[in-house]
Amino acid sequence: MIVREYQERDLPAMIAVWNEVVEEGIAFPQEDLLGEQTGAAFFGEQSYCGVAEQEESGEILGLYILHPNNVGRCGHICNASYAVASQRRGQHIGEKLVLDCIRQAGRIGFRVLQFNAVVASNIHARHLYERVGFTQLGTIPGGFRMKDGRYEDICPYYIMLAGNQAAAKK
Repeated sequence: MIVREYQERDLPAMIAVWNEVVEEGIAFPQEDLLGEQTGAAFFGEQSYCGVAEQEESGEILGLYILHPNNVGRCGHICNASYAVASQRRGQHIGEKLVLDCIRQAGRIGFRVLQFNAVVASNIHARHLYERVGFTQLGTIPGGFRMKDGRYEDICPYYIMLAGNQAAAKK
């Protein structure tokens, strides 16, 4: 498996994986599914999109999007979202996507990668983020509306990107 920058030919598979996570309604804030045109526009407007590809078959196993978390004086902080095809979860694809995202974010010039809304029950993602060095900022009670209508806590996380750890300690 390799993680690489997405190409236009990847869009149908990326849209399918993204929509699968949106339909599950337990991790992404989005409620609207992507179509061919909206998907191309959505992925095209990101700072970077990476895909995990099974080299032998060309199958897209997962993806991530990377973009600024805010503008202006906070434009150095980025945000990302990760999606792994349901039949491929548990194979450490998410970890490879997160690590590549950290590298790409630093290469682009971001100083901090922040996750605004990690759902508290998403324990696999939370354990992964903590294992690779993210720090939890706290908990926002009832910050995420689940697909079934109940509200669940969210946990913001952040990590300083390469070369910026010393600046954070000042």
